[in-house]
Amino acid sequence: MTEYFVPTGASETELVEKRSRFLGHVWPVESEEEARARIEEIRKKHYDARHHCWCYRIREGGVERYSDDGEPQGTAGQPMLNVFQRENVNDVVCVVTRYFGGILLGAGGLVRAYSAAAKDALDGAGISVVRRWVAMEVPCTYAQFEGMRREIGSFGGVVEAVDYGVDVVLSALLPEERAEDFAAHILDVSAGTVEALEAGEAFKDVPWRLPTADES
Repeated sequence: MTEYFVPTGASETELVEKRSRFLGHVWPVESEEEARARIEEIRKKHYDARHHCWCYRIREGGVERYSDDGEPQGTAGQPMLNVFQRENVNDVVCVVTRYFGGILLGAGGLVRAYSAAAKDALDGAGISVVRRWVAMEVPCTYAQFEGMRREIGSFGGVVEAVDYGVDVVLSALLPEERAEDFAAHILDVSAGTVEALEAGEAFKDVPWRLPTADES
């Protein structure tokens, strides 16, 4: 089974620490060239900022790069990269731009600030899981609807669409290795009244952790 995680979308967040502003940006990317283009885009946009620290991870080739961009060695790029390594997120670039506020943060303060800025930006982008799914149609009554939705979630699936007619039809994606067990389970818990029907397969990204709102 091949499964990996990517950012769901792009994000921009802001963190203020002792008057320094840390602007975090995350984008999904597919190549080093695309990642470096995003880094340059931010350099030009925030040309008056003191530091543009960055990191990226590209799944193909296992590429990982980072830069402290003038901050003390080990206080910015690597801590940012660590955030994405811990979350196992690939095909991503992150840039944290710092506008210096006049107060030195020290090495430990910089590590914490850059790590937090990268994490905030990732949370703002959301995380999707990329894997092979089995598409299934689950027809049921309105009385069974909420129960069926919970069952889909309990098997690691996601509901992509719901058709409300005389009865309800849930269009769901189930992990490939759990689809057969799911179908058998649904038939069992519904006493034979609900049959999950296979409707194809897909290898795609599906939101796994929803983006958080920027409350800064």
